Amino acid sequence: KASTKRPGESLPPVDFEAVRADVSSQLEGMTIDDEDLCGYLMYPKVFTDYQQRHQTYGPVRILPTPTFFYGMQPGDEIEVDLAEGKTLVVRLQAIGETNDEGEVKVFFELNGQPRAIRIEDRKVASSSVRRAKAEAEAGNDAHVAAPMPGVIALVAVAAGQAVKVGDMLLTIEAMKMETALHAERDGTVKAVHTPAGSQVDAKDLLVEFDG
Repeated sequence: KASTKRPGESLPPVDFEAVRADVSSQLEGMTIDDEDLCGYLMYPKVFTDYQQRHQTYGPVRILPTPTFFYGMQPGDEIEVDLAEGKTLVVRLQAIGETNDEGEVKVFFELNGQPRAIRIEDRKVASSSVRRAKAEAEAGNDAHVAAPMPGVIALVAVAAGQAVKVGDMLLTIEAMKMETALHAERDGTVKAVHTPAGSQVDAKDLLVEFDG
């Protein structure tokens, strides 16, 4: 039977400010205006995915729609309005070859000035493993970082194991020399991210403690 009532009458009531605060906390304090809030209420998954792109890549909403969905081809030129009176002119010149890390070099002009950056080529699988970086330098003492590039030669701990200050966690082999890493705090190992034989780079996350 057809409904003759206003569609919104059948929806449960919404505390707009409570939802706004909740979404802001999910998106690390991002300001949610009324348009954003309505978008979230109608399409919560689409909206949060879209906003996470903003956090990763910057304000992608200011890109022309075809560029957002399909990218640029060599020779394409777009204008991006950052603010009133502040426009960037971007012209893509060339795209280089993809390296073993799955990155490609992109050559472009920004307001007439030549630039080059490396970006991830999502069409090509990397032949090397990308590892999470430790947050030790940011003050997170639960993270143990690789001090140098090398290969994990020995892992002396496992997830769930209690360790004390000075206990050996693992060893890294580099330039035919082994370096042992020892615990700098008491705690319980939450995870070992690099098993023996893993190739690691400096600052890669090796071991993670609870709390």
